[in-house]
Amino acid sequence: MRPFVIDPANALSSDLIGAIVTHAVRLPGGGRLRKGQAIVESDLEALGALDRPIHAVRLEHGDVHEDEAGRRLAKMIMGPGLAARYPVHSRVNVIATCKGLLRVDADAVHVINRNAPVGVFTVLDRLPVTPGKIVAGAKIATVAVEQRVLKATASLIERNDRPVLEVKPYRPHTVGVVVTEGLAETVRERFEASVRHKVAWYGSNLLRFDYLPNEPEAVASAIQQMLDDGVTLMLTAGGNMMDPLDASLQAMPEVGARIIRLGAPAHPGSMFWLGEIEEGAIPIVNLASCSMYSKATVADLVLPWVMAGERVSDDDLASLGYGGLLDRDMGWRFPNYDVDAVDEPDET
Repeated sequence: MRPFVIDPANALSSDLIGAIVTHAVRLPGGGRLRKGQAIVESDLEALGALDRPIHAVRLEHGDVHEDEAGRRLAKMIMGPGLAARYPVHSRVNVIATCKGLLRVDADAVHVINRNAPVGVFTVLDRLPVTPGKIVAGAKIATVAVEQRVLKATASLIERNDRPVLEVKPYRPHTVGVVVTEGLAETVRERFEASVRHKVAWYGSNLLRFDYLPNEPEAVASAIQQMLDDGVTLMLTAGGNMMDPLDASLQAMPEVGARIIRLGAPAHPGSMFWLGEIEEGAIPIVNLASCSMYSKATVADLVLPWVMAGERVSDDDLASLGYGGLLDRDMGWRFPNYDVDAVDEPDET
């Protein structure tokens, strides 16, 4: 880039056409040039009426304007389930195009951003998103950048074995629910409505609810029958995770399941537990008592992972502790089961 000063006395020169202003300029009559905007012929007369000089640059061979650089950068970081919007103030927003689980390679974002003046900024990893959600922005801090900087950034990204950003769509499941806690009829109706609503939001279908005595044999028999009927995800409700003789826990070996983790380092929902059958083929997600009706517990953080086809490990669940105080301010981390799409506006 070659910087220079535009003197209003010489502003009618056609040589100024195509130059890029480096700061916002208010023009006489109410017009405005934004930072990074190219001067066109119709701007010359207004520039000549200014009472002060303005700063501009001329792009040289190998320079890429900030808008085009933002577009290229957004394209570099986008994986499946994402699209880029038109640049606004040189910022290119990346939005989700499907409902699913957003994955962000935080290490890759850090490496990219060490390559100044490149800038990539995202929401946090593993958020549930719906179409139209802005999940990232891409821009450069200057009005133009050398081509070599973008090439270097592309090379960094190409070394990755996965996209910097992607949305993993939820997979359809057939869900079975076993309940070992006696529920009054009104409570049962509320519980079933809540579970049906959540399951449908993920694009899955619910096979049935089985209400059982708190006996391991009854739980094992019901789960096995559901497996025979094609269930690909089991939910258990009721019981007592702190009781080693709890029927659901005792039934796990009988159906070939293993417990991945008892308890979660988060609140509410710390009595959550997770199991799996057939080496992760069929997850078993326990709904602690508080999560039988709530939309904001540990189960609602883990369900999007499971529904997106991720095999959840003990280490994944241990990581919940950072940010695991799930108070009202953490509402943005949970699925909004009442919304299937959003239309988030760009900043202007």
